[in-house]
Amino acid sequence: MESKRQQKYARMIQKELGGIFQQEARSLFGNAFITVTTVRMSPDLSMARVYLSVMMVKNKQLFLDEVNEKKNMIRKELGHKIGKISRIIPDLHFFLDDSVDYAQNIERILKEINSSSNK
Repeated sequence: MESKRQQKYARMIQKELGGIFQQEARSLFGNAFITVTTVRMSPDLSMARVYLSVMMVKNKQLFLDEVNEKKNMIRKELGHKIGKISRIIPDLHFFLDDSVDYAQNIERILKEINSSSNK
């Protein structure tokens, strides 16, 4: 269970990273549409697990590798945004949030079951 402090810090990181990806995405990642869905903070606030949902990307794993290559630049930009608010700029670890893909797959399966039962 995350503490209130972790939750508050995670929301701030999520908001700021969302802004960074919105402003810099085209120059860094082409036409990718990136959403920061969740941020989970370590208890000491030194590490953030950032979950990204991406659209308009052919190979999501390749995209994730590209984000991880540029994470030092992203962390530096985050430091510029929250440096006056916080002493700690967390180490960023990026992961793909596959919940949208999972939901679409479940929906497709349910439609198939429904259409086969109507026959």
